[in-house]
Amino acid sequence: MTGENKKTQIIKSLPYIAGVLISFLIALYIRTIPKASVFLSNGFVRFGGNDPWYHLRNVESIVHNFPNILWFDAYTQYPSGTVQIFAPLFDLVLSAIIWILGSGNPSQDLIYKVCAYYPAFLGAIVVIPTYFVAKWLFDRRVGLLAALLIAIAPGQFLSRSILGFNDHHIAETLLTTIVAMFMIMALKVGREHPITFESISNRNFDSLRSTLPYFILAGVSLGAYSLAWYGAIFFSFILGIYITVQHVIDHMHNRSTDHLAVGGVILFGIALLMVLMVPNLSSKGLLIKGLFAGIIAFPLFTLISIELNKRNLKKYYYPLSIALLSIVGIGLAKIFSPSTYGLISSLASYFTRTGGGLTIAEASPLLSVGGQFSLAPFWSNFTTLGYISLIAIIYLGYEAYKKNNTPERTFLLVWTFMIIWAMLQQNRFAYYYSVNAAILSAFVGIKILELAGWKDLLEDLKLKDKFDIKNIKIWHLLSVLVIILVFMYPSYNMSMQQSQYTGGPNGYWIESTMWLNSNTPDPGLDYYESYDIPAEGESYQYPDTAYGVMSWWDYGHWIEVIGHRIPNANPFQQGVGGRRNSIEEENKPGASTFFTAQSEEEATAVLEAVHPDPEKAGARYIVSDVEMATGKFYAMSAWTLDTADYYISVQTDMGMQTVPGPRYFNSMESRLHIFDARGLKQYRMVHESPVGNSAETGYKNVYNALFEGNLALENTGYVKIFEYAEGAQVVGEAPEGEDVTISVTILTNIGRTFVYSQSTVSDGTYSFTVPYSTQGPIEGETQFDTMPVGPYKVTYVDVVEEVNVSERDVLDGNMIEV
Repeated sequence: MTGENKKTQIIKSLPYIAGVLISFLIALYIRTIPKASVFLSNGFVRFGGNDPWYHLRNVESIVHNFPNILWFDAYTQYPSGTVQIFAPLFDLVLSAIIWILGSGNPSQDLIYKVCAYYPAFLGAIVVIPTYFVAKWLFDRRVGLLAALLIAIAPGQFLSRSILGFNDHHIAETLLTTIVAMFMIMALKVGREHPITFESISNRNFDSLRSTLPYFILAGVSLGAYSLAWYGAIFFSFILGIYITVQHVIDHMHNRSTDHLAVGGVILFGIALLMVLMVPNLSSKGLLIKGLFAGIIAFPLFTLISIELNKRNLKKYYYPLSIALLSIVGIGLAKIFSPSTYGLISSLASYFTRTGGGLTIAEASPLLSVGGQFSLAPFWSNFTTLGYISLIAIIYLGYEAYKKNNTPERTFLLVWTFMIIWAMLQQNRFAYYYSVNAAILSAFVGIKILELAGWKDLLEDLKLKDKFDIKNIKIWHLLSVLVIILVFMYPSYNMSMQQSQYTGGPNGYWIESTMWLNSNTPDPGLDYYESYDIPAEGESYQYPDTAYGVMSWWDYGHWIEVIGHRIPNANPFQQGVGGRRNSIEEENKPGASTFFTAQSEEEATAVLEAVHPDPEKAGARYIVSDVEMATGKFYAMSAWTLDTADYYISVQTDMGMQTVPGPRYFNSMESRLHIFDARGLKQYRMVHESPVGNSAETGYKNVYNALFEGNLALENTGYVKIFEYAEGAQVVGEAPEGEDVTISVTILTNIGRTFVYSQSTVSDGTYSFTVPYSTQGPIEGETQFDTMPVGPYKVTYVDVVEEVNVSERDVLDGNMIEV
């Protein structure tokens, strides 16, 4: 190409470069709208959701120990700790950026700011590979429209790349789109410069030189994706399905499949080498086995094609041979290699969840709301583009059937079908499909503009080199209006609505976890320590000062990262306990079994069972919020696979209503949150957050109406913190057969009061185990701000005796004689 031609080419490209840049800026703008809800006025930076907080945990650890990764974390899932759940690349790259910007000693403020903006930039960058995928599949016009459509895409693609949602999900979308981009270019170039074994054996490397760079770049991108998410077998599986399908298509059309074998081995081989270079990642056997299987399978498929062609056998023998080979391989694996068979069966049910797993919001089916079929999630994720993309799939599928489809368009169809399959099972994969929906819808959009005559109009403009407004007809304007109003506006409008807010801890949780940080004893572990991974078969040795904080798994990362305390359960669904497959299984100790326990004794037995040392309990503090006491309680019971009878049907003036029943009100969660731990022997409230709006009063009203209760119909602290203690033993004498009561008024930190009491029948003596200290906190222990307003009162007949209990009595289980 001459210098003048290059200059002309650059000039022609300028509108498209400008269009991609504008799309990038639009995407970035939308994602940074909720600044005020992320960077709070009090200086707190609120990251969205749950997992972004653990990424922050990883980043803080890496920055403090740069470049060492937190391969084992003793600060979660007490008393086990956990190996690193996330693949390292996302956090490592982010930490390196922060470390460089901070000249090796970044401030906490810099860490927070870069972490908050990182997902927004990654989300905006997706615009670029989306443009090239669409351009190389169709043309630059489709690429430009696709870039604009992905920039304004709503739903999970937006929410997972919004300011403050510092999670690896957006990196998944970015890297898989880059893999697809290079894969498509490799296929395009490969059509013009086909790779064959014969040319390689003859040392004719011209075709290899043209195509190889794109396969290498695709392999490097797939390797990066594999290092960014442990579930990366997902996209490797898609690539494997495509390469298998293309093998069949090429064989049926008398085309060589050599390039698929060579390209597939390069693609999977590079990714495998990158994975094996990271020792702690290489233990993720499913990914390694999957990549290795592809390296073996692709040349084998080509060898079968070559042999069948040599023997002039009928074409349909080839797909039958692959199917038969697959069946035999699965059978042999089941007999001789259970681990390999496990890989195959796990892929078949890769996204299937049961029991409590179905309560994980992102793991539920896409077209389901509350267990009922609904198209609402489809609309909120894609708006009109979801339906338009389906039209494109039908059109391209028909075109592929009627014509000899290009390999890259076949790849687009396979890629799209597999993403649809995945997201219908787990809605989280909607953020993958947003790219496909943008590309496919852009294809339809440009077709509409062509049908309206825009292509001819622009060609005429080029020839005459001047613009005549008279040439623009009504249908030209109508087609543009369709693109704006049907393709763009619904997505933009939805995105602007969804970008006004972010998730993450509300003010009540922020206040409560910060209180934990400041008012509970130090667990005795350095939060920023680079912990040693325990030897196989051994557990992490915690100091005697360490303890757990029991709460529902949703809140584990907040407790760890904001509160700097060690949760028993976390959003990795570790420490949840319960059952997984059958009600016949052992109901394992954990958060689900603790909160659904039907008595204090049963709940305490769970706490003690959590810790392997029979002399220790698994948790010292219990944190509950009103969501756990109301809507989320069903999820807690679902993890035990025993949901019966927590709720009952009753006749009301409004007909039959489902309300909480005796089994619910007997649960430990209800005893703690609804009843403020009244009457419990070893559990005391030590703090509550300010009051929030909730369904709490409704639950109390049901209790009062059905069970003759006298609970005050009021909302109480949104989050409540309780402490598990030995409890002081208050003993004394009273006439045999007399009712003896011990009671005290508790004043909470928000000025609310309630009466704590226990009763027993004397057999000549009485004994009470009480959890509250009447004399206030002591140094080095819980600095509680919820406590009795005076001494306990022991009453029987006409006798009233006052008893003071010290904090040491409560913590050590001392006996106090009245």
